[in-house]
Amino acid sequence: MRTGKILGKARRMLRLALASTVAAALCAGVVAAAPAAQADVNPYAKGPNPTEASVTATTGPFAVTTYNISSLVAGFGGGTLYYPTDTSQGTFGAIALSPGYTASWSSISWLGPRLASQGFVVIGIETNTVLDYPPSRGDQLLAALDWAVEDSPAASRIDPNRLAVGGHSMGGGGSLEAASDRPSLKAVLPLAPWNTDKTWNEVSVPTLIIGGEADTVAPMSTHSTPFYNSLSGEKSLLELNNASHFFPQAANSLVARMMISWAKRWVDNDTRYTQFLCPGPTASALGDVEEYQATCPF
Repeated sequence: MRTGKILGKARRMLRLALASTVAAALCAGVVAAAPAAQADVNPYAKGPNPTEASVTATTGPFAVTTYNISSLVAGFGGGTLYYPTDTSQGTFGAIALSPGYTASWSSISWLGPRLASQGFVVIGIETNTVLDYPPSRGDQLLAALDWAVEDSPAASRIDPNRLAVGGHSMGGGGSLEAASDRPSLKAVLPLAPWNTDKTWNEVSVPTLIIGGEADTVAPMSTHSTPFYNSLSGEKSLLELNNASHFFPQAANSLVARMMISWAKRWVDNDTRYTQFLCPGPTASALGDVEEYQATCPF
């Protein structure tokens, strides 16, 4: 009898040991599966893991096609549409951009293919007249987004819930007007923005402002800096060392890196790009950056 009890006890211990081993294996399987599950959390993320080289490259991972927008469209003066040719990635976020006072889209058109090749639909607008002020440009940016979502050749590829605006000078000031009017926007990208309104407390849309230290048309002290200080949402302010008001009119890798990263972070909710924004570029007397501020971490 004693021998039987001992054998029974041994069998029970063996079963417990096997159960423990199976449980451990199952746990390991769950842990092993976790990275794949984590990768599926954000359905909006597009493209490979970003690197310093990828966010400063002149061409991103997506091939891009263009479409000339007629000046007869309602609400804005036409322009150029840029969008990825890839139809396997689902929908993309869209960004409308406005040029500055007296300027045409061609003055900042390098931004169109640069942003689109990173996985965005971009609407580079012509304004109704080159003399339009920021409130009108803001309305036109929103009209361009509405056209892109509803009537453009890329309409089926745009997520109407992931939209952004930006622009240069009065176009940048117009992007703040647009964000004030439509708080559902996901991001704002003003470049050397100009506006007579200096306070934007009502704007909670994540905003990246890039200004130039040597800007005499829209000086940092009377435009970009007070705009930034008044914003109520997540925000960043980059001041470029020795840059004039017209820095957006030439291709710039740092400007592209920041705009791409901001759009990816907030339009696509892609936290892989936070590394380029927080802590962000370092100021240096001999470098490109005079100052950088941000509401990090975000």
